[in-house]
Amino acid sequence: MRRVCLLIAGTLSLWSTATFAADMPIMPPPAYAPPPPQEFSGWYLRGDVGMTNQSIKSLNNPDPNAVLFTQTGVGFDSSPLFDIGVGYQFNNWFRADVTGQYRGRANFHGSQFTNVFAGSALVDNYTGAKSETVVMLNGYVDLGTWWCITPYIGAGVGASYNRIHDFRDDGFGNTFGVARPVSFVYATDAGKWNFAWAVHAGLGYKVTPNATVELGYSYMNLGDATTGTNSNFAGTTTAQFPWTMHDITSHDLKLGVRWNLDNTPVYAPPPPLIRKG
Repeated sequence: MRRVCLLIAGTLSLWSTATFAADMPIMPPPAYAPPPPQEFSGWYLRGDVGMTNQSIKSLNNPDPNAVLFTQTGVGFDSSPLFDIGVGYQFNNWFRADVTGQYRGRANFHGSQFTNVFAGSALVDNYTGAKSETVVMLNGYVDLGTWWCITPYIGAGVGASYNRIHDFRDDGFGNTFGVARPVSFVYATDAGKWNFAWAVHAGLGYKVTPNATVELGYSYMNLGDATTGTNSNFAGTTTAQFPWTMHDITSHDLKLGVRWNLDNTPVYAPPPPLIRKG
């Protein structure tokens, strides 16, 4: 009889435990927490193409009479630009690069006139072209990424070799109603190095983990440019009167690509939880 009672008690205990376990809710799997983003660093190459929109503050000549003339319509046509560079991404928000840029020939045009001399009106028309080679060290701050788009700002310092081509001064006018002979003066090509600086802004779009397309804007200050020896068509030189283009600036619009040479970190999704029944 005692054995029968123990068997019944054991059976009731097992049934009670099973019933309680069936009534307990199933605990949800632990939430997956992705690893914190790691700082990425590494080398990259870059290349850009774009267009310039250039201007100068003034066109000057050391001739004492030059101050008597008023300038009008002095400026440049647009020109293409190309650059390549190598840089280093220090972390997720700061990078720097060194670039070499060639800025194609931009046609120059402008006029000066005066009527300060009694009974006379004089006009000079200028034509020519200009190009630059620029070497610059740039730094950029990335401002965060939304939908693979990263806005950035930056600045750069360097040197610009500004070269003037085919500069020509055509003068004409009249004195007391009598036309003066037309004068033609041209300058030999010449170039000079200048300190240059720039500020940058733009958007980067990450196409792949290693390739980013950039749409960028740059404001460039390229310094001055000076012509070579001035001569007329009779061969008379006026070397003491070269022309100088002061304070050349440019608003540039560029489209470029950055290619990271080091693999960026990629996180694999967590393995699926398998519930055993």
